Amino acid sequence: MKLHNRDVRTDVRELGALVGDVLAAQASTEAYETVEELRNAAIDYRRGDAPDRGRLHERVGGLSEVREGIVARAFTTYFELINLAEERERVRAIRNADDEGALHDSFEATIAEFAEQGVEPEELEELLADVLIEPTFTAHPTEARRSTVKSKLRSIANHLGELDERNLTERERNAIWRDVTAEVTSLWGTRQVRQRPPEPEDEARNVQWYLENTLFDVVGDAYEEFEETISQEYGDVDCPKLFEFRSWAGSDRDGNPFVTPEVTDETLERQREVAVEKYRDQCKRLSAVLSQDGERYAVGDALTASLAADAERFPTVVEEARERYPDEPYRQKLRLMRERLDRIDDVRPGGYPDSDAFLDDLDVIADSLAADGQDAVRESFVEPLRRQVDTFGLTLASLDLRDHRENHTEAVAEAVAAEGVDYREMDESGRQAFLTEAILQADPVVDADDPGDVSETTERVIRRFEALAEWQDEYGAQAIDTYCISMTEEPSHVLEVLFLADQVGVVSLPDHCGLDVVPLLETESALNGAERILGTLFDNDAYAAALDTRGDVQEVMLGYSDSNKENGFLAANWDLYENQRRIARFCRDEDVTLRLFHGRGGSISRGGGPMNEALLALPNETVTGQVKFTEQGEAIAEKYANPRIAERELEQMLDAQIRARHEATAEPTEDVPERWVDAMEIMAPAARETYRGLLNSDGFVSYFGQATPISVVEDLNLGSRPASRSGERTVEDLRAIPWVFSWTQTRLILPGWYSLASGIDAYLDAVGEADGLATLREMYEEWPFFQTTLDNAGLALARTEPEIAAEYADLADDDLRERFFPELVGEYERGRELVLAISERDQLLRREWLEESLGRRNPYVDPLNLLQVNLLGRSDRTDEEERTLRLTVNGIAAGMKNTG
Repeated sequence: MKLHNRDVRTDVRELGALVGDVLAAQASTEAYETVEELRNAAIDYRRGDAPDRGRLHERVGGLSEVREGIVARAFTTYFELINLAEERERVRAIRNADDEGALHDSFEATIAEFAEQGVEPEELEELLADVLIEPTFTAHPTEARRSTVKSKLRSIANHLGELDERNLTERERNAIWRDVTAEVTSLWGTRQVRQRPPEPEDEARNVQWYLENTLFDVVGDAYEEFEETISQEYGDVDCPKLFEFRSWAGSDRDGNPFVTPEVTDETLERQREVAVEKYRDQCKRLSAVLSQDGERYAVGDALTASLAADAERFPTVVEEARERYPDEPYRQKLRLMRERLDRIDDVRPGGYPDSDAFLDDLDVIADSLAADGQDAVRESFVEPLRRQVDTFGLTLASLDLRDHRENHTEAVAEAVAAEGVDYREMDESGRQAFLTEAILQADPVVDADDPGDVSETTERVIRRFEALAEWQDEYGAQAIDTYCISMTEEPSHVLEVLFLADQVGVVSLPDHCGLDVVPLLETESALNGAERILGTLFDNDAYAAALDTRGDVQEVMLGYSDSNKENGFLAANWDLYENQRRIARFCRDEDVTLRLFHGRGGSISRGGGPMNEALLALPNETVTGQVKFTEQGEAIAEKYANPRIAERELEQMLDAQIRARHEATAEPTEDVPERWVDAMEIMAPAARETYRGLLNSDGFVSYFGQATPISVVEDLNLGSRPASRSGERTVEDLRAIPWVFSWTQTRLILPGWYSLASGIDAYLDAVGEADGLATLREMYEEWPFFQTTLDNAGLALARTEPEIAAEYADLADDDLRERFFPELVGEYERGRELVLAISERDQLLRREWLEESLGRRNPYVDPLNLLQVNLLGRSDRTDEEERTLRLTVNGIAAGMKNTG
């Protein structure tokens, strides 16, 4: 059976032609011809039909100010639409492979493999019970696109889906294409660049959109697929809760003074409203289905008792339900369930106190249907809603709080100073002793309602903890029950948060602790000191009591972004791998369950890459079944905007996690040959030394400022928080996102590969090239960690274009260019050579479709890069030129499908 009417070439060709038609109609035929000249000049050089980019340079340099803006808009629009074409191709690939039973990384294949290996049903149930996957949407959109633009693109994507998957008459096809043309025309006239930074509320709504419009519906379908797959091999095996979604949007305070308690309160309220409205709609839908005649079908005793309890709780509503639905008990019950949903945020009593109570009512309906032989109805209509409630609760996504540890230290010091305690002068041991005693005593130390004359920072921190107590009372502890501490370096940094929570009643030991306190380890010193930090906490009376109330589960967050920016790609990856193993072994020895929280970004240098491969590459010791990781930027849209792709992402995550957990159960301590570890212990320090040598070189910061568009990126209004921590232009102070974004714009993806070659060469020099290369090939073939690391570096290398980067390097002072650019290119070329030699491939990329995508995009990104360089080289730019420059940043980001 033919599933699709189109292919990616058709989509690319027709959408590209449509951009040309709209350009000619909305601008002019001459503007269209200019864009065509630039496009053809770029293609000619890429194909080898032109000796150099001279003609392209000439065309770009001769553009008028107005024409520059049109060119930037044309290529940006093209990339936005080509991204949709490639998304549609991914959907085709998923559907075709699914239809043919050939999906790789599929849950179905893994379950069949388990059955063949003799995995017993009880063993499978234990594996599934261990697994909990928590994608966490962060407050860093890092998307250059405006929400208005994304909305228009989503509409176009839906039209493409109709053209591709539906059997249409010619009249219907023409009507849909007319709508596509109208949307593209509207897109052309829409401002691409934000005029103001998004506010935290905008970021929270952005995250909410994916939860509400895609994931909420996808989850029920995904569980249905999982259960069907399991039943084919194992019969009746319970499939427990496997996913939970969390968010930092509207609650992450680190470096963002605009995230206030009011923002968090609004986010919690809005998310609850969305969840409740979703459930109310689903109950109405169920009511249309569950119209069974009570006189013909038996109703379970539990349902009868539940209706009787409702009659006491809502006598008037029950009477109305009986009149409206005589002898239709399921409809009566659903009417009362809607009433209870309506009263959740109402002064009237009787609303559901939590999602468990709502789930109990659904269970009553499900059990009654099952007892009366109506399993088909239960499975098709009730079970998906149960899964939604189990996953999203009444909160849609639980929020994590986060702030920098310095703010907590200042708040504690100032608050207790009013009580005569000199916290600042205490050493680490003294701070721990004071905080422990204060947490364990019955009475509070400070008056959170009136902390006295304190700084703005202290007032803000204490106010937040007071609000936390109120939020948990209002929305339930599960709505906001995690507190992450950035730049944790000492045990006292964790105890400070526990102390502040204790002062407002969120913690009351030994009986209650309302939150997980999560150290974020992101510096080399913090990672290497993880056992010291955790060991001190586990031995601490107060923290041990808190941990006990949380089920002895310790969440630890690892910072990929800052680790990479501090150490370089290879050294950061090895540090994270080794420290994860040490942390996991330590927690196991302490009889504490570790939940690792991987602070991954969208780009390779910030821990990005395919999530299923990343999960499979984790050390066995760390795979407890529970795993948490950040999702941000374009990665959110790429994974969760399209329902079919979103469902596939969930399947791949589950498949990877259950396979990894099965392997970890069989082999709790990963058997990594000593010679592999020795190789990494030579490569990583050498790579770190080379990387830090570059960053610490006199003049490098100036070169970075001159040879990248960092000054534009800093003002691009990507997110609500500032681009740097203090406003200073230093690599240390700059946030990881603009650091990576700026290099990505220049097509020199330095954060994804720099010093890789130096590290590998140090190993080859130490053991000899022949023996060393043989060992590295063995590591690549047999060790998921090393294979994933090298493949990710290969992707960054494949997306690097030294010739384009040279154009940006020419913007720098001559002496800076000569000092740095040849070194960067040399490291790139050697890295490319080594990745090919170790992987024994003739191309950097393992995936053919990705190679095709780069080949399709590169000729169209080139004109934008040259236009951007041209604009950056002007000392005085007009307002129109500034707008065009910012638009080139958007366009290149769309073309590269990445910011930071």
